[in-house]
Amino acid sequence: MMRGTNTLIGAVNFVTFLISIPILGGGIWLSAKANSTDCLRFLQWPLIIIGVAIMVISLMGFAGACYRLSWLLRLYLFAMFFVVTALLGFVVFAFAVTDRGQGQVVMNRAFLEYQLSDYSGWLKDRVSDPGYWAKISACLREGHACSKMTRYSRDPTTGLLVPESPDMFYRRNLSPIESGCCKPPTSCGYTYINETFWAAGAGIVVNDMDCTRWSNDQQSLCYQCDSCKAGVLASIRHSWRKVSVINIVVLVILVIVYVIGCAAFRNAKRGENDEPFGENRMSKSRPSRFQF
Repeated sequence: MMRGTNTLIGAVNFVTFLISIPILGGGIWLSAKANSTDCLRFLQWPLIIIGVAIMVISLMGFAGACYRLSWLLRLYLFAMFFVVTALLGFVVFAFAVTDRGQGQVVMNRAFLEYQLSDYSGWLKDRVSDPGYWAKISACLREGHACSKMTRYSRDPTTGLLVPESPDMFYRRNLSPIESGCCKPPTSCGYTYINETFWAAGAGIVVNDMDCTRWSNDQQSLCYQCDSCKAGVLASIRHSWRKVSVINIVVLVILVIVYVIGCAAFRNAKRGENDEPFGENRMSKSRPSRFQF
């Protein structure tokens, strides 16, 4: 029975090794997002470190269970406890810093618009920091975040490709960064020329500093607008929530594996003491004189 239990523990840790791949994959995905859209390059590293740690620790548990090495199982349980705690802390942190903020519906527009005032907390302060935002905005420009918005439609009269009409643009489902960084806010009353070129119209301009920050210069656009910062926050929030769902599932499985690992450690200790599996270790130093 003890050998069967150790085999089960080894199999469970092998499954844990496989499960750590989605965590590592989530960190790599966030890293790719950081290089292309979100431009926050520090968020993915805790997840990548946790994924690699789970891989190594699962191999430790596999070896400890198969070879009944109590010292390795002790180290495995000690390390797994800290990894589970770190993953739990990361999940709580991710939900805490992304608990507020969502896009606002605009009349006659399919896309949402974003305002920095809808966000709060550490992540907002981090993104809004002038020094850090300079790096993020430079990353957005270098990544050509707005150049991918260009679309053409075929003119039914001439058959030539022409920029899409305003009505077609307003029916598009823009990403948060495209909505916040690549066009002026709708409330500013600008007139659509193409996706990244707008003319000052006769509409009512509200008291919004983003209306004066907008520029048709393709290297400027609305990269200094608060709406752009809000768009980056919305994109981060969406990415983190996706990854956090996977982390919660993995966390539950890791807790189960940790409990089974504790049982495996007790099993290995009994083997070292030459105790039959399931034997009651309680004994009296002085047997009672009374027999029943």
